[in-house]
Amino acid sequence: MIVLTKRNNEKFLLNHNQIMTIERIPESKIVMMNRDFYIVKETPEDIIKKIWEYNAKVLDVRREVTVVDKS
Repeated sequence: MIVLTKRNNEKFLLNHNQIMTIERIPESKIVMMNRDFYIVKETPEDIIKKIWEYNAKVLDVRREVTVVDKS
């Protein structure tokens, strides 16, 4: 999940896996798969960067976990 900012400066978490489209209107309008939408202050480029950074962290955590068979 990524942290975004509503127009009233309220922060919220968004499940980025449910994003269908991002429009620039001049703010960013995020349309979800269920057709709900959010207007946020971040640019589409910022949103994409946040998604990329989140996914990179998840992959890094997976790389650090190793299973050692001691039998």
